[in-house]
Amino acid sequence: GKEITLLMQTLNTLSTPEEKLAALCKKYAELLEEHRNSQKQMKILQKKQTQLVQEKDHLQSEHSKAILARSKLESLCRELQRHNRTLKASEEGVQRAREEEEKRKEVTSHFQVTLNDIQVQMEQHNERNSKLRQENMELAERLKKLIEQYELREEHIDKVFKHKDLQQQLVDAKLQQAQEMLKEAEERHQREKDFLLKEAVESQRMCELMKQQETHLKQQLALYTEKFEEFQNTLSKSSEVFTTFKQEMEKMTKKIKKLEKETTMYRSRWESSNKALLEMAEEKTLRDKELEGLQVKIQRLEKLCRALQTERNDLNKKVQD
Repeated sequence: GKEITLLMQTLNTLSTPEEKLAALCKKYAELLEEHRNSQKQMKILQKKQTQLVQEKDHLQSEHSKAILARSKLESLCRELQRHNRTLKASEEGVQRAREEEEKRKEVTSHFQVTLNDIQVQMEQHNERNSKLRQENMELAERLKKLIEQYELREEHIDKVFKHKDLQQQLVDAKLQQAQEMLKEAEERHQREKDFLLKEAVESQRMCELMKQQETHLKQQLALYTEKFEEFQNTLSKSSEVFTTFKQEMEKMTKKIKKLEKETTMYRSRWESSNKALLEMAEEKTLRDKELEGLQVKIQRLEKLCRALQTERNDLNKKVQD
């Protein structure tokens, strides 16, 4: 848990997902190296344990051999005792008895020496067996601890992998979301561009229409001024006609003001659309410059290819000659 919290803290200090992924890969490589070292150490301990088990089996076989020799010696001793009893029971010559007694003493002394040697060997074997048993127990404890550490390390590595998979899924989801947002932004930009183009065309058309209406209204205004002059001449004839004409003039002035407002609005729209068109034209010129540079590079590459082709043909002719 502490290692995971430390890993999360170090990952939170990083800004980009690429750096986080690189840190995770580095941590995974370190854990994998530790895992390999622990596996190597476990293999060495397993080899040592097999060697100790083999030594233990060998010592057990030697111990069993010693026990078998001891049993044989005991049977020989019993046989000797039986022989002694038979010698005592028989009343043969004293010389023979003495000789047998001397032989018996020699055999018993030799038997005692061999028995003492066997006992010393058995004690030594027992000491070695106890030491080996203690070492086996210690090795078993160490192996048990190593296996527990290995299992804990495996669980930790599985958790880190799961966390890494979750982070990878999160990064993929964020990347997909960013791609979708970029696609939506491009589509929105294209729609806005089309809309601005349409609006620019429409505003240009409306501006033309408003100009035509303005000229027409100016003509009407000139006509009305002429009529007004005529009307002033004929003012004394009819006051009612004058009032109606005045009302019409006020209506026409209002209409002219409204049309002027509309013309200013369409003119501003037309200017904004012209600005957007100029920006797009600048972008197009940049793209055209890049395209020209690429075409120049392509022409240079084509010239180089032609030169190489001619050189190759010359070399082929030389080779054929």
